[in-house]
Amino acid sequence: MRDNRKIIKFAPVNQKFIKIHTMKKITIIALCVFTAAFAASAQTAPKFGHINMQEVVFLMDEMDSARVELEKFSADMQSTYNAMVEELNTKIATYEQMSANWTPSVLSTKQQEIQDLQARLQQYEQNAQRDITALQNQLMAPISQKATEAVNKVGKAKGLIYIFDLSSGAVTYFDAAQSLDLTADVKAELGISPDKQLPQAQSQPQM
Repeated sequence: MRDNRKIIKFAPVNQKFIKIHTMKKITIIALCVFTAAFAASAQTAPKFGHINMQEVVFLMDEMDSARVELEKFSADMQSTYNAMVEELNTKIATYEQMSANWTPSVLSTKQQEIQDLQARLQQYEQNAQRDITALQNQLMAPISQKATEAVNKVGKAKGLIYIFDLSSGAVTYFDAAQSLDLTADVKAELGISPDKQLPQAQSQPQM
């Protein structure tokens, strides 16, 4: 019996087409992987925040109490200083008016009194400045710690890796569009009213 089946010959495979087609597929896959990786990296990109710590601290209720206590302490020190200055001025005026009528021994005594009072006044001024600074540091320590803890809590909740303090003077440039302003969140964390304004600067009396 004769076999009527035809033998079908396939055209030779175009190797160039396979290579080009394969390269296109690889390129498309690579592009998809890159796009997905870029999107993932954009979502997990480092996040930064910024805040003016000085402003926040000045608005805290604890700062109001500390300011009142420090102002009272400074006023008391100033009052004592003024009394000593008045006493010194009185002694100097008396000396100038009466020195011509005093005996040498009285004159020497009065001169020594003035010198001693001047020395006491200078020493008191130095001690007063030191005590005011010490009290200020004592009052500010817990306030600063509380503010820092609030910033850390807000920063951690928002997944930030770095927070810039604009009041430190160390930040010369930052892009506000790529950094979160934490001021409102930290104020809320500390219970500071959004409407509260910074106190007016008051000049301290000079000793």
